[in-house]
Order: sequence, then C-alpha cells, then structure tokens
Amino acid sequence: MMTACMWRVCAIYVVLAANLSEEQVLQQTCPSCDATQLCNCSSMGLDFIPQGLTDKITVLNLAHNRITHVQSQDLQQAVNLRALLLQSNKISLIDEDSFLSLGKLELLDLSNNSLARLSPVWFEHLFSLQHLHLQGNSYRDLGEISPFSSLRNLNSLHLGNPWFSTIRQGNFEGIEVLDELWIDGANLNQYEPGSLKPIKKINHMIINVSSVNIFSAIVSDLVHSVTWLEVRKIAFSVPAEMQLLRVMTSSFAKKISFKETFLTDDTVPEIVSILEDMPKLVEVELIDCSLLGTGHWEIEIQANQSKTLGILTIKKLSIEEFYLFTDLHTVKDLVSLLTKVTVENTKVFLVPCSLSKNFWSLVYLDLSANLVGDQSLEHSACQGGWPSLQTLNLSQNSLTDLEMTGKSLSHLRKLILLDISQNNFGEIPDVCEWPGTLKYLNLSSTQIPKLTTCIPPTLEVLDVSANNLREFGLQLPFLKELYLTKNQLKTLPGAAPIPNLVAISVRRNKLNGFSREEFESFKNMELLDASDNNFICSCEFLAFIQHEARIAQVLVGWPDRYICDSPLSVRGAQVGAVHLSLMECHRSLVVSLICVLVFLVILILVALSYKYHAFWYLRMTWAWLQAKRKPKRAPPKDICYDAFVSYSENDSEWVENIMVRELEQACPPFRLCLHKRDFVPGKWIVDNIIDSIEKSHKTLFVLSEHFVQSEWCKYELDFSHFRLFDENNDAAILVLLEPIQSKAIPKRFCKLRKIMNTKTYLEWPLEEEKQEMFWENLKEALKS
Repeated sequence: MMTACMWRVCAIYVVLAANLSEEQVLQQTCPSCDATQLCNCSSMGLDFIPQGLTDKITVLNLAHNRITHVQSQDLQQAVNLRALLLQSNKISLIDEDSFLSLGKLELLDLSNNSLARLSPVWFEHLFSLQHLHLQGNSYRDLGEISPFSSLRNLNSLHLGNPWFSTIRQGNFEGIEVLDELWIDGANLNQYEPGSLKPIKKINHMIINVSSVNIFSAIVSDLVHSVTWLEVRKIAFSVPAEMQLLRVMTSSFAKKISFKETFLTDDTVPEIVSILEDMPKLVEVELIDCSLLGTGHWEIEIQANQSKTLGILTIKKLSIEEFYLFTDLHTVKDLVSLLTKVTVENTKVFLVPCSLSKNFWSLVYLDLSANLVGDQSLEHSACQGGWPSLQTLNLSQNSLTDLEMTGKSLSHLRKLILLDISQNNFGEIPDVCEWPGTLKYLNLSSTQIPKLTTCIPPTLEVLDVSANNLREFGLQLPFLKELYLTKNQLKTLPGAAPIPNLVAISVRRNKLNGFSREEFESFKNMELLDASDNNFICSCEFLAFIQHEARIAQVLVGWPDRYICDSPLSVRGAQVGAVHLSLMECHRSLVVSLICVLVFLVILILVALSYKYHAFWYLRMTWAWLQAKRKPKRAPPKDICYDAFVSYSENDSEWVENIMVRELEQACPPFRLCLHKRDFVPGKWIVDNIIDSIEKSHKTLFVLSEHFVQSEWCKYELDFSHFRLFDENNDAAILVLLEPIQSKAIPKRFCKLRKIMNTKTYLEWPLEEEKQEMFWENLKEALKS
C-alpha cells in the first residue's frame, strides 16, 4: 500500500515538474507569452515552435523565424487558438495531425514558406477557419482533390507562387462563398475549365496571370459570381488576343480594377468597347498602369454606351510621351453618363473644352497631383463645361493666381466643394469672384501669408492649414468648420465674425491658452482641437480647462494631447494632470501678504525695541565690546580719581551732601568722580562711564532698593562693570545705604550677587555714634 502511494506521488511530481519545465522553457524562448493571450514570438530567430504553449493563448505570432517543421505535438495544447501566424519561415514539412486540436482557429497564415505540396488532412479539423493564406510557397498545384473541402466557413483565400502552374477541376470543391480570393499565378499555364465554378459568389477576386488565354478561361467560370474583379500584372498588347476578352461582356461584375497592367493604343479601343458592353459595370479603376501610345486611336470605338458605368478612376498612369497625348475626341461621346472621375498623378495639364462640355452628368472630378496651371484651368473649365459639377479637387497642381482660379470656376453653378490645396498662391487680392454655391474651400499649404476678403463669404467649411497665418479675422457668417492647423496663431479667432462655428482645429500653432470668455463666446462649438500648442498653464487657464464641464466634450483628444509648455516646473506635463501651488497661482497676492506681514513684524519689533530700549542695549553692547578690547589697566599717569561713585539718582542727596563732603574734606582729601560734576559734556554717557572707571583706583557702589530697581544702574552694571570685575574684584567697594537681600537683586546682576555673597560690604548705620566708624572703614578701603 505504501509503495503504491509513493508511486502515485512520484508520478504527480513528474507531471508537475514537466509542466513547470515547459512553461519555463516557453518564457525563456518567448518572454511575451508569459500569462498573456497574445504570444508574439516573431523575428526571434527560432528554429522550432516553442514548447509549453497552453490553452490560455489565443494569438500566436511566429512569423519571420527559421522554423522548418511543424510537428504533431507542437500545438496540441493550444486548443483556444484563434490566429496562428507562421508566414516568412522555412517550413517545408507539416505533420498530418499538426492542426488537429485547433478547432477554434480563425486565421492561418502559412505564406512565404517552402511547402511543396498542400495536404487536405491539415485542414480537416479547422471547422472555424475563415482566413487562409498560402501564397509564396513552392507548390506547383493544389493536388488531385480539393484541400479546402472541409472549410465551410472560409471567407478569404490567398493562393499561388512563382512556380504555381496548374489548377484542376475539383480543386475548389467545398467552397461556395468567399469575400476575397487571390490567385497569384504569373506562370499559371494550365487551367481546367470549370475549376472555379463551384464557388457561387466572390465579392473580390484578385488574379495575377500573364496569359490572356488563362485569364479568359478563368473569367468564363466567374461571369456570374464575381462582384469586383481585380486584374494584376497582365499585358494587353496584342490586338488579336482582345477577342478572348469578349467573354467579359457577359460578366456581372460591378467593378473592374487594372493594376500594373500594360496597354497600347491598339488594344485600348477594344478594351473600352468590352467594358462598355458589361451589363452591370459601375466602376473602372486603373492604378499604376502603363500606356504605350498617344491616344491616337485609329479604330473608332464601337460600343453601346453603358447605362451603368458611372465611376472612372485613373491613378499614376504612366504615359511616356504624355506631352504628345491627343485631346481624346474619340471618347467624348462615352463620358456623358460618368458621375465620378478621378485622374490623379498622371501628368494631366489640360482637359479640352470640347471634352469638358460632354461631362453632362459629372458631379465629382479629382485632378489632383497633376500639371494644371492657371491658363489651362481657364480653358478646361470653359463656359458650358462640367455643368453638373459639385466637387472639384485641383490640389497639388501648378496654380498660382487665386483670383484667376476663382474667376475660371465662377460659372460652375452647382460647385459646392473645391480643393485647391498645395498650390503656390502666395499673396491674394482683396476681391475675388467665386461660384455662389461654394460651401467648402481647402486652401491648405498654399503659401498664403494673410487672409483677405477674397475668401468667399458663403463658406461653411474652410481649411487654411499650414499657411503661416498669424491672425484670423474674416467675416464668415455661415462658417461651421474652420481648420487652422500648423499656423502661427497666438489666440483663438474671435467668435463674433464666425457666430455659427461648430468645429475648429488650431493644432500646432503658438497658442498660449484661451480664457473662459473666449471659449464660451462660441455658443455652438462642438469640437475644438487645440493640441500641440505652447500652453502657458496659468492658474486661471488650469482652473477653467480642468473644471469646465463642457471642455471634456468639446476638446478633441482631451486630456492626453494637451501639454504644458510653461511654467518650467510643469513643462511637458499633461494639462489635465497639472496642479500648481498656492504661490504659483496667487504670486502677487502671496507676495503682498508677505510684504504686509514683514512690515507688521518690523513695526512690532520697532515698537518693542523702543519700549524695552533695545537700541540702547545695542549701543551698550557695542560700547562694552570696545571696552573689552582696550588695555586691562590705564597707565598710572592717567589715573585722576580715587574712586568713581555709582549711585541712584534717588540717593543723590546722601551721596552729594554727606559722603562727598566727608571724603573730599578729609585730610588728606579723596578725589571722587561724580557723573553730575565730572562727566565731559557732549560725550556719550557710556564712554564717560568707561573712561571715569578707567581713570579711578576704585569704583564705589552706593546700593539701595532704588539702585537695583533703576534701569540706569542696570545698564551700568551690565555694560560697564564687567571689565572692572574681570580685572580685580577688590577694586569694587559696596556701600549699603539700607538693608537689601542678595536674592532681591535681579539675575542679570550676576557679578554683583557674587560679590555680595563672597565679599564684605559696608553698611550705613543710622545711629550717629556708629557713623564715625563707617567713615573710617570707608577711607581705609579707599586707601587700600
């Protein structure tokens, strides 16, 4: 029992380890496959399909690698795969059951590989497949039977390669409807009639064959099934072969496209005749074709004029001797029912007036990227020409005179849309003549430096992009759309001249922003594209653009395409995400408040300084610093007094009337320095104090309650006596007029408190019998 359990555990471990190892291998081989539905392993130089593909993956891209073999187990676990891209590898071998588990696959691209054969077994279980690309391989045929018989949901099929030579009956069995069928058969030389008949409907058939015979055989099978037939890289140069194309007259195709085909003057008449006889043909298209000839068709075109053909498109038709081309008088009777004609990039420089007059039904004409000039336009749009024309595209031609252009077209009574962009008009006049029905005018990239009233006032849409305009002030009362991209505008146009504007584009200008008033003045505005400008993200602009409810609905691309250019702190940031600080938003207000606060603080400091004598303190500090820098003692010759007397003004009666008389009249007399009597007039009092102390042997302090409470005495002790005390405490003599406790002395009198706590001081006795002893002691102290 234990052994069986151990075996089961080991088996589970092996399976888990294997799965883990495969996932690690997949992640190492193709990192983008990690935990995603899209696994992109293209262009990674892989030689094999990575291991570890799981049912999570729905799209697997292995294109542009070096894979040569698709094996049975490679895709076994990818059961939910919807798209498998294996194009541009070197695949030459696919195991029969490689796609067995891909029942949900919708797109399979095996193009541009090395498959020499196609196996029907590959596709047997691809019930959901809609798009199959097999072109660019090396198979020569599709096999004896149809490879596609099980593909009931197939929508598009691309086949063929340079070696593809044979199509057999039965090759397309099982396919009834296709949106697109592309057969690349430049060397196709064998086609069994009826091979394509099983397909009942093809919306778009692209066929590239070189043989007119093969082309004719294929068209014979498709006359009732193809809606749009596109013919590529075939040469219609032999007149005798044109009879083979007569089968096309039975075709129900609504559109025929010729791409990179070769035509001559000898074959064009027959082809035109065939196209005119097609019963349901609506549109003919020639793209990148070549015509050998000058339009001098010797054979008159014989055809019943088509009652359905209305659209003719010619793009990049190469005519080697285009300057010798005829006036096409031979086809003028065939163009009367054409409603839409495009002749683009074909070096057209003139439409003969006689031909223009035959375009009775023409409502759309595109002559862009040609050589039409001012004079030739006047001749082409002659009186009676293009009588029903509503849309005219003359962009990228050689027009230079806007006034002449307008005058040449002014007789077109039904013209609504005119595109004359990418011409070189330059300066334009103030007055021009235009068709009264004109509503759309494209003047982009025409080198116009300034707009004038030459612009017709009837316009509903005006495009003047890429013209280096600096302002827009035209009065256009009916204008609904205005395009001003790539100009030099710094502000939005005013709303008053264009009151009905619905959409405006001012991309890539020099707008600094716009105000709420500017924006709200456009009452009917529904779209505003102002991205790619140099927005100054001021607080007002940000507050408006971020909080205006209508902005998010009107601004195109908001907020991703709106970037701040300034201030520097938010340059390059999206406007919608910027939030400026209070200082950046209200700089003047903040600066004003700071200035007011600073002024108030200074005012308060001045008031406090005045009240508490701060300036006096500063002067005292300066004086004390100067005193500290002077020599410790004055020279003996400069000492003039025995003592400097420091006392309160309230004690002056005792000092001046009793102490001075007693000491100065003693024998020998003492010389005392009193501020009332001995200070030098006009000299700063602090300097007088310091000088008097330095010129006295002793300093006599007359202490009392008045002394310790006097601001003046505080200043003296704070700023004058430090130097005296630092030198020698014995130079100070303390006389107490009345009892005073040392703790009652303020803390700032730290030196005085220290002396009173450590030195003996004299007390003035009130009893007369003790006063004599007081004077004796004081005189001895002064003499010491």
